[in-house]
Amino acid sequence: MEAKISNLFESVGSFFGGGDQIPWCDRDIISGCEREVAEAAKGDSDELKSESIMRLSWALVHSRQPEDVQRGIAMLEASLANSSPPLQQREKIYLLAVGYYRSGEYSKSRHLVEQCLEIAPDWRQALVLKKTIEDRVAKDGIIGIGITATAVGLIAGGIAAALARKK
Repeated sequence: MEAKISNLFESVGSFFGGGDQIPWCDRDIISGCEREVAEAAKGDSDELKSESIMRLSWALVHSRQPEDVQRGIAMLEASLANSSPPLQQREKIYLLAVGYYRSGEYSKSRHLVEQCLEIAPDWRQALVLKKTIEDRVAKDGIIGIGITATAVGLIAGGIAAALARKK
């Protein structure tokens, strides 16, 4: 468990240090966060409950499991309805953007990152995520163009072959 937490911190450190990889979170970390939320729910401190839920949300949207990511998105969307300080709102919006990025909804993710940058234009985390989204969209666009060009080429070749056979 200690090694996994160490790996998590290395992953997060690399992300904040300028690496363009968004960190991943494994099931053990998520389980630990879930236990923390359950323990915090027994206490009286709303601040502790809120912090635990934010950590769990972070872990969920950084998961490799689509169902965890969707759960994180749902938690964050529900918590955005509650009023909270602007800095906390920015964090929630950012995590929501990560969740949408992980689930392949790049336009929603980009829109949310733009909201973060309106709050804090020089926020490095949001700037890195924005670039990551743009790179992914460009890569997917190039792959899509390649697939389309290949399909058009195959269709044109098939038509040419059919016409050649008729003659």
